[in-house]
Amino acid sequence: MPAAVSSSSTGPVYVTRQAHFNAAHRLHNSSKGAKWNRDKFGPCNNPKWHGHNYVIEITVAGETDPDTGYVIDLGDLKSVMQDRILKHVDHRNLNEEVRWLKGAIPSAENLAIAFWRRLEAHLPAGRLHRVRLFETPRNFVDYYGPAGNAATP
Repeated sequence: MPAAVSSSSTGPVYVTRQAHFNAAHRLHNSSKGAKWNRDKFGPCNNPKWHGHNYVIEITVAGETDPDTGYVIDLGDLKSVMQDRILKHVDHRNLNEEVRWLKGAIPSAENLAIAFWRRLEAHLPAGRLHRVRLFETPRNFVDYYGPAGNAATP
């Protein structure tokens, strides 16, 4: 029976799962006036909302399990992403329908931070390394958690 490669000699492995969701939002700072919001956010401040076809990538770091060769079972990661994020944001108005985003300006940056907070303590294995969120195919953000990219597995 084949054995997994010894993880003690390999260092961390980074496993990424990608998913997508569609959502509407409005970039608006309620502590500022209408002109400031229009000037700062442009068409993204449209009071009638606008939407994106988001792509989210969640990367988990860790050593491989000697019994499975996995850092994390991708089926488990898919389930956590669905339960903690996707079922709450897909086909929703992020400003009005997502309780845990209330009061936040739903920029890609703030969404990535919120998603990190929703996932970090709920992974069954490994360590959350990165949340990458594509707002468009050309615009995306990476969030590496409060410790930033310097965090080690």
